[in-house]
Amino acid sequence: MPFSTPLPEANRNGFFLSFDKDLLQLDAIHGFLSKAYWSKGIPKQVVKRAIDHSLCVGVYYEGKQAAFARLVTDYTTFAYLCDVFVLEEYRGNGLSKWMLKAFRAHPELQGLRRWMLATEDAHELYTQFGFEPLPHPERFMQLHTPNIYQKQTQRAEEV
Repeated sequence: MPFSTPLPEANRNGFFLSFDKDLLQLDAIHGFLSKAYWSKGIPKQVVKRAIDHSLCVGVYYEGKQAAFARLVTDYTTFAYLCDVFVLEEYRGNGLSKWMLKAFRAHPELQGLRRWMLATEDAHELYTQFGFEPLPHPERFMQLHTPNIYQKQTQRAEEV
C-alpha cells in the first residue's frame, strides 16, 4: 500500500468512516452494486478485485456496512470516483458528502491534477464538491462495453 501517513478515520452520530479495507463487507457491497444501474449483474469476484485495486472508503453503523465509495487513482495526477452508494436505510445522514470530504482531505490525494466521475442522477451532490461538466467533452474518449456482466453470465450458462 502506497500510504506514508496514517489513514483518516472518524466517528459521527453513531457512524464510523474508515479507509480500512479489512472492514469492508463484500456481501453488502456486492449486493448493492449487482443491482445498481451502472454495474447490474456484476459478479462478486469482480467487485472484490476492483476493491483490491482501489482506494476505498466505508461507512458503518452498528458494525454494518452503511455506505461505500471507491477511487481508482495513481495517487499522483488522477482519480476516478466510482461505486458511490449509501444503503437506503441510512440515506439522509450526509454519508455520501462525508465520504467525498474524506477522499478530498486524504493526505495521499493532495495535488491531483484531475478528478473524474460519471453519474446519471447525482449531479447536485457532486457540484457541491467542485465537479462540473467537461468543458471539452470532444477531447475525451471511452472504450465501453455495456452489459458486460450479463453477457459473461450468458456465455457461462451456454457452456
